[in-house]
Amino acid sequence: MRDDRGRFFFLNLGHAYDHLFMLLFPTVVLALEVEWGRPYSELLPLAVGGFIAFGAGAVPAGWLGDRWSRKHMMTLFFVGIGLSSVATGLASGPVGLAIGLTAIGLFASIYHPVGVAMVVQGVTDVGRRLGINGVAGNLGVAAAALAAGALIELAGWRAAFIVPGVIAVCTGLAFALCTSQAPAEGPAKRQRGAGESMRIPASLIRIFVVLTLVTLFGGLIFNATLVSLPKVFAVRLTELTSSTFGVAGLVSIVYVFGAMAQLVVGYLLDRYPLRLIMIAVAVLQIPFLLAAAQAHNLALVLVSAVMMLTIFGAIPITDTLVARNTPDQWRSRMYALKYLIALGISAAAVPLVSVVYGVSGDFVWLFAPFAVLSLLIALIAAMLPKGDRPLVPAPGVAAQAAGAGGD
Repeated sequence: MRDDRGRFFFLNLGHAYDHLFMLLFPTVVLALEVEWGRPYSELLPLAVGGFIAFGAGAVPAGWLGDRWSRKHMMTLFFVGIGLSSVATGLASGPVGLAIGLTAIGLFASIYHPVGVAMVVQGVTDVGRRLGINGVAGNLGVAAAALAAGALIELAGWRAAFIVPGVIAVCTGLAFALCTSQAPAEGPAKRQRGAGESMRIPASLIRIFVVLTLVTLFGGLIFNATLVSLPKVFAVRLTELTSSTFGVAGLVSIVYVFGAMAQLVVGYLLDRYPLRLIMIAVAVLQIPFLLAAAQAHNLALVLVSAVMMLTIFGAIPITDTLVARNTPDQWRSRMYALKYLIALGISAAAVPLVSVVYGVSGDFVWLFAPFAVLSLLIALIAAMLPKGDRPLVPAPGVAAQAAGAGGD
């Protein structure tokens, strides 16, 4: 039990790091506009390679997690993302910066298929654990803007990458030490359940279609909102603050507030039908996305806080859908496919934000169409079966819950 608590702590910390490192640049770019004398619409696309790698790397990472070792992959995640961030902070120009951001995205791609699979492995309170893990990830989102803004003010934009990078490498070494006494794992352990019957009912096809479409639309809303919000605040909060740190602080407050939604949604998922929760969260997004398209100053901060509640709250829903309907020996790969879609669309979010702002000089035509996507998500969620029992129960869950498995 103690080992599980320690591992769960590091997995939650890893989720925070994952989003923190991927979202340092949207705040750093505000400082680079001044230092390098280049426009936002030109600098932001430097992050595209990182977001492509963030999605594309999920499938091989999931395969390695299932076939090699999840705990070794997590050690690689911590150390790799840390060293990549340090290298990014040492970049001498746009090309080096783009290469560094791409390396960060590649190592960041390890977390979701591998770390989330470890979070739900052998447990029954899936919704609660995913809720806690989701809050940790969103606190990383919030910390990204705040940490980057503070480090930029104190020591310049390079420190915003180098300092977190060193901390991540140290964390990876601590994680390796914490899990060094865990039972040995490898392909043979994964394959013991491979011969068991895996009859997939026809209704699972419907679930896969829903999962794909909801992940696609929801991922676009999530990533484009996170990437754009620092700039939205910088443009529209002129009566409240004009400094990078002030903007970053307000963005962080909004993200922390929104992160709490995952605890509530995780609790509800363990008690009520997933289908109804997915529909309700999607419908709640619509009015606040429309309001955010027009709001300024204090009204924008308040509307954005509630908007992020609904956007963050949607995250554990699809993770729970996968956890309840995928055998453990396939779970990393199923999460990899899910996150390939979700994180892959994040690569499209970056140029989308850049183009919308470059053409219009504002973000009205970013948030308003997202309200339509939220409506589509609610309609698609209605396709899910009305029952909420797992269709493909993971074999050996009871034994794993008793502590038989661990990687």
